[in-house]
Amino acid sequence: MQAVPVRATAIPSFTDALRAVESLLMSGGQRTARRNAWTSVLEDRRRAQDRVEAQRVLEQAAIRS
Repeated sequence: MQAVPVRATAIPSFTDALRAVESLLMSGGQRTARRNAWTSVLEDRRRAQDRVEAQRVLEQAAIRS
């Protein structure tokens, strides 16, 4: 008796599926603009977090002096 070969294909993640739909619906320029906008959002969040941390450090220094 010979084993039947099994074909295994990975199920794409939700993110991969969204990217595939995005690539079908949008031109390259729109994809680039969306990616740049998201990168900008993430960078703004990082800067905001840095500002909060800096404010906390300054307040701690003011309390100690």
